[in-house]
Amino acid sequence: MTLRAQLFAMTYNAQIARVDKGGLGAMRRELLAGVGGHVLEIGTGTGGNLPLYGEAVESLTLTEPETPMLRRLERRVRSDAPEAKVFRAPAEDLPFDDDSFDVAVSTLVLCGVNDQPRALRELRRVLRPGGELLFLEHVRSEDPVLARKQDRMNWLNRIVACCDCNRPTLASIVDAGFAVANVRHDELPKAPKFVRPLVAGSAIAPVAERGRDPRGATTAST
Repeated sequence: MTLRAQLFAMTYNAQIARVDKGGLGAMRRELLAGVGGHVLEIGTGTGGNLPLYGEAVESLTLTEPETPMLRRLERRVRSDAPEAKVFRAPAEDLPFDDDSFDVAVSTLVLCGVNDQPRALRELRRVLRPGGELLFLEHVRSEDPVLARKQDRMNWLNRIVACCDCNRPTLASIVDAGFAVANVRHDELPKAPKFVRPLVAGSAIAPVAERGRDPRGATTAST
């Protein structure tokens, strides 16, 4: 456990509250409206999405890799969602069987994972064929001038927000084998300009039969 992780967990709710009030909260609600079935949320943090899951959710599984965040999440789950299951696990190494979930949720997480392609492969693995990935992520700008600024300022974003502001996340989702069903290009409210580019939407896990590659990783032909 690092001092940086402890400080980030202590200040996270205060950092995100202004952004949520500025419009991110409404985006979360829209993204999760009507979600149901067996749901996995990665990088749950302090549990900001918990009030947004409705009665159609049959089971809710939450993961969080950082111990300071996990402690806060567990306290909130005990009071707000006692039936949810919580696991300490990184998105790159999910402790679940193949085809375990109907829906996977990632909100402001894929910017901060250590290995984004691997995390997306894991999400694809644990989703049932035809399962849905719901995402809300700030991303690399399509404007070359702003994208270059994101590259220059990424060091600061890593210090303050513990994530990268310049990842081509939508392209990574497609590269992982998902079919993007819908996507909305927007801006992260109340944020510095170089952090604002945002995408929200859903992508579908492939229905093709899975196999094993020579390295033992789960794969699926597309």
